[in-house]
Amino acid sequence: MGGVDAYLIAAQSDGLVSTSCQGEACRRFGVTFAEAEAAILTLGLFPSRYQRNRETISNEGQLALLQSCVAVIGCGGLGGYIVEELARLGVGRIVAADPDVFEEHNLNRQLLSRIDNLGEPKVAAAAHRVAEINPAVQLVPHRKALGVENGRELLSGVTVAVDALDNVQSRLELAELCRELAIPLVHGAIAGWYGQVATQLPGDDISIYLASAAGGSKGVESRLGNPSFTPAVVASLQVAEVCKVILGQGEPLSGRMLIGNLLEMEFEEIRL
Repeated sequence: MGGVDAYLIAAQSDGLVSTSCQGEACRRFGVTFAEAEAAILTLGLFPSRYQRNRETISNEGQLALLQSCVAVIGCGGLGGYIVEELARLGVGRIVAADPDVFEEHNLNRQLLSRIDNLGEPKVAAAAHRVAEINPAVQLVPHRKALGVENGRELLSGVTVAVDALDNVQSRLELAELCRELAIPLVHGAIAGWYGQVATQLPGDDISIYLASAAGGSKGVESRLGNPSFTPAVVASLQVAEVCKVILGQGEPLSGRMLIGNLLEMEFEEIRL
């Protein structure tokens, strides 16, 4: 990688390497965009696309994000926003699992849905979107539902898993798999004006709370609906939790659940 390093050092300005120079390094030296990004960060530089990250996330932290793998289980209301934000954040590999295709009723809130992609698998739209916004990020699509029979395979090599599901049974299966595999899990659920977020770290078990919490039931979602803003808020909170877990910064919501009421703009934290 010596030639690449010398080129990147010469191309940098104020410690930043532009996207065009990163692409040129790929063409000149036959490396991938992700490899060029890793070289930039290893040199103590920053890709220009992340310049607004660097007052919040260190060089080492940005490299840790690039080297991490996050599984997003569900690519609908929550999952679409989560995939988008993880890709923009710089998470290097995203495993996305969802068996569904877009339908017209998704258009009010699901970021990846469009009139011209109705009927398209959600994971295919996720892969296309990630390729458009960050070529250093690999999205691995699985058009299937995660379950006990395939969960270990889908979660293999994952740093953090994210619950973007819409029913209690699937949430419980995911939480149990993550507990058995010692994979941190960031839970999120939405219904109407309300949302909740919690993090299960290795050694935790939030299953009983997922089964009993009001937001976890698909029936509640069906009765209260879901406007556009609730998944955006809850997904962002989930991505913040993912970032904290990967970077080892802050205090994740382990043993706690954050419950938000956007109608009254009230947030309450309960102990699990």
